[in-house]
Amino acid sequence: MASTSIETAAVAKTSKGRSKPDRFAPNYWPFVIPALIVIAAVIVFPWVFTLWMSVNSWTLGQSQVFAGLDNYARLVVDMRFWDSLWHTVLYTTLSVVVPLFLGTLAALIFDAQFPLRGLIRGIFVMPMMATPVAIALVWTMMYHPQLGVLNYLLSFIGIGPQEWIYNQSSVIPSLVLVETWQWTPLIMLIVLGGLAAVPREPYESAEIDGANVWQKFRYLTLPMIAPFLMIAVIIRSIDAVKSFDIIYAMTQGGPGTASETINIYLYNTAFAYYDIGYGSSMAVVFFILIVLLSFVLMMLRQRVNWSDGEAR
Repeated sequence: MASTSIETAAVAKTSKGRSKPDRFAPNYWPFVIPALIVIAAVIVFPWVFTLWMSVNSWTLGQSQVFAGLDNYARLVVDMRFWDSLWHTVLYTTLSVVVPLFLGTLAALIFDAQFPLRGLIRGIFVMPMMATPVAIALVWTMMYHPQLGVLNYLLSFIGIGPQEWIYNQSSVIPSLVLVETWQWTPLIMLIVLGGLAAVPREPYESAEIDGANVWQKFRYLTLPMIAPFLMIAVIIRSIDAVKSFDIIYAMTQGGPGTASETINIYLYNTAFAYYDIGYGSSMAVVFFILIVLLSFVLMMLRQRVNWSDGEAR
């Protein structure tokens, strides 16, 4: 009988001891709930609302009418939408490839030792610090057919005045030139960081074997900085595909619709023509395209390994 009482008391004591930590266990939900509210308000709700608007026919100032998938069917036959998609692809491709090539070349130059290298580096990276609208205004004045400084400089080498952003065939390359001027320094800094991490022993062995400059770059430098190049491609692709401020400030999508990317067309549809429903469907399709682009970039990124500084 005494042993039973002792066991009962021990069990009660153990239960009491176990329940105490449970009662005073920390509860983290009060810290998580505010973050969830912010995410729901800033990210989830806008996209749910956009999806809802995309299935409605809604012109600002008029009543909403449920349209189902009519707005998406309208996109399929909208040639202006397809033209804006092509302009986006062309603009993004050129805005990635050209700065990538020039930025890599600049990194190779600045990786070498020469006088005043630090000062020249500092001057070279200054364009990326300027605001896009200020850059757009300066380059718009430089592109002026009669008063622009670029045509004045071209006259010294016997080239006639160019129309730059005022011609349909040259407007996108002219806009890409502005993007290249601003973001080539960023590519240079990324690649320069990769070059700083490259070991020097393989180059010494290659020189002993008689490798020339191109062979050392092709078989040593390029594979070892490939992960950094991939990061540069991802950053520039994300930035170029959503570019709006410079294009809108310089051309508003013109002349005509020659430089109208999806962002510009979406903005004009929703906030100039007040066709909110159709603009929302365009935003949904654009979001899907960005997700697909991100998936492709991530797949390419997975093919680039950091181990041993080699890309496979």
